[in-house]
This record gives sequence, structure tokens and C-alpha cells, in this order.
Amino acid sequence: MEYLAKVVHRTPLTMSNSINQLTGKQVYFKMENQQKTGSFKIRGAAYKLSRLHDSEAKQGVIAASAGNHAQGVALAAANRGIQAKLFMPERTPLAKVEATRSYGASTVLIGESFQEAYEAARLEQNKYNATLVHPFDDYDVMAGQGTIAMEMLQQQPSLDTILVPVGGGGLLAGMAVAVKSIDPSIRVIGVQVDNANALYNQFHGNEQSKFQDGSTIAEGIAVKKPGNLTFPLIHKYVDDMITVSDRSIANAMLYMLQREKTLIEGAGAASFAALLVHGQRIRSNHCGIVVSGGNMDIEKLHQIQQMAKKDERCFIHA
Repeated sequence: MEYLAKVVHRTPLTMSNSINQLTGKQVYFKMENQQKTGSFKIRGAAYKLSRLHDSEAKQGVIAASAGNHAQGVALAAANRGIQAKLFMPERTPLAKVEATRSYGASTVLIGESFQEAYEAARLEQNKYNATLVHPFDDYDVMAGQGTIAMEMLQQQPSLDTILVPVGGGGLLAGMAVAVKSIDPSIRVIGVQVDNANALYNQFHGNEQSKFQDGSTIAEGIAVKKPGNLTFPLIHKYVDDMITVSDRSIANAMLYMLQREKTLIEGAGAASFAALLVHGQRIRSNHCGIVVSGGNMDIEKLHQIQQMAKKDERCFIHA
């Protein structure tokens, strides 16, 4: 992990008196929206690529992503002089696509969700024998993401609960393993979107999934199928899983923009939305919130504003 310290930012853990008063808790935001590429994904991608042998690196890397993992892989590949080809859903925000290309990677927009993009990436990988860098179902990737938890507990040892946004489970699994290895008494809670909650259902033993077409403002955590490697770790180490609506996420995004002057994307706002909606259920005195990313298309801000106004589940209205 010493390698990561040289290539990623040690992002700040911030507090807000107004949010502390609002929630009745001491709340600490891990600002991964200020990370290189604008999200935590560079951690797992960089660690994964650092472990490739030179012979593997020469074959290039391929990845599928909802956008942020693509940027992480692209930058990590550029740092090692490796060719990268990234597959993303057609509805991926333009900001994420353009940023990925700016790091020198080639991009392919295909399918309606991450799963379709992933299947296309697998076909490409089989043709050219490149290394497939999975965005979450990889132990090296999970280990890289877990460094967030290690930093948070170094920055604030008093944390008793950490809320983590989750799609396929790489961030949640990596952080949960790290947290429980340091202090098993700290609660780790995963947060999904109401209509993209496959892992939530699996965690709670629900047979039916509500995942529909993946249309959500939190596209970064809209994953149809949780990881085969991530779920056993989540089942063992995570204390609870909860969900929030798109409207609650929009409200949290707008609050952070207006009150805290911080722009975060939908997936990055999921944990804060969960605290606002489920605050009474979350019994915590020192609560950590993972702000996983800030790569949002500014053009969608009006949509976010309109959606936030209709939220009746959240006890704030920005």
C-alpha cells in the first residue's frame, strides 16, 4: 500500500457545524470527490495495475465502468505507460467520458447499464488477451478502496459508524474488512438506491430485485449484479444495508452545493442522503460519511433542483 501513498491524495475528513446541528451527530465527510479523477476509484485501479507483471502490462488493460472506474483505470494506465480501453454505458455522463479520454484511453459507449458494458468488455478481453480490471469484483481493487477506511480512522479515531455508498460492493467490502480489522465495534452500513438495490436485497435475503432499467441520478452505483467475491465479505463484515430514493439523493446534493459549497455526484451523495432520511435509525455519535465522487454534469443541475423539491422523505429542503 506504500505505492498508493505516492499516487493518490490523502483526502480531507471535514466537518460542518450546521450539519452536526441538523442531524444531532458529529458528522465527518471523507471527501473523495477531491481525489484524483474526482472519485475514490483511482485507489483500487492504481493498486491493481501496480501488481501487474511487465508481460501483462504490455498486453494492455480493459475495463467496464459507469464512468469513475474508467477514469481511475485510464490515469493509472497512463502512469505506467499501459494502453487502456474502457467500456461504458451509453448514458454515462459526458464529463466522465471526456475525462477518461483526456488521460489517453480509448472509450466505447455501449448498452443501457454497467452489465451490458461489462459483457462487451469481456468479449474484447477474450479476443486480445488483455487484463480485465474489474471495477469491484477483484481482491486487489477492494484492497485499494479499503485504504479510505484506514485514512478515516487515522484522521478521526472516534468514529463509531461509517456509511458507504454501494453498487457492486468493492468499496463497501474493502472498507468493511479494513474497519473490522482495526476495530470490530465500528458499524459499517451500506447504502443503495431504491430502484438499483440488488445487493441490498441479497444482503437481506429478499428474492425479488427492484432494479429496473438503471435510470437513476446515482448512475455510479447502478449495478444489476453484485460481485461474487464482494458479497461474502459484505455478508460477513457489514452490519446493515439501507436504501434511499433519487429524490433524497437530489436533496442531499443540493444541500451540499448550497450550504457547503461542494459539488458531489449522485452516488457520492447517497451516504449523506441516508443519514438525512434514516438519521433516527442510525444510532451514532461520531458518524463517517464517504463522499465517493464529484463527477457530475452541470447541465443536470436543474433536474436535480426539481427532483429535490419533491422529496418528502428527507427532513431538510435545500
